[in-house]
Amino acid sequence: MTLPRALALIASLALATPALAAEGQSVEDAWTEDPTRVFAAEEIDLDALQWVARPVVIFANSPRDPAFIEQMDALERDIEQLVERDVIIIVDTDRDSGSDLRQKLRPRGFMLVLIGKDGEVKLRKPLPWTVRELNRSIDKMPMRQREIRENR
Repeated sequence: MTLPRALALIASLALATPALAAEGQSVEDAWTEDPTRVFAAEEIDLDALQWVARPVVIFANSPRDPAFIEQMDALERDIEQLVERDVIIIVDTDRDSGSDLRQKLRPRGFMLVLIGKDGEVKLRKPLPWTVRELNRSIDKMPMRQREIRENR
């Protein structure tokens, strides 16, 4: 993802937040409708996603952070693999946002956080991760193992 595309993503997130509230659409409904959508942290109530999705939260102090751009590019390239694993992508690139997620997870600069369907933090990484690495971590989780067995 180039810098202009990353900035366009952040701009679209800023516009999306009021749209969801104005439409009266829940984040769960919006994610179910388009599981490839990226959500702003301000839109998210983790409790509403419990047992529904696996949040991957990407924090950065700026949308220009090279680690953020690299991470978003990696996620965008292989988004369908994440959709298969019920992943919802959430971003927060404003260190002064005071979002509930930022207060709860307390990132320092760039940070990737994987949260399980049970609402517990499963992984924190200070550097970008590939979708392959994320998939390996998700596929080892007991709930994901159960999902795989049920889908056979």
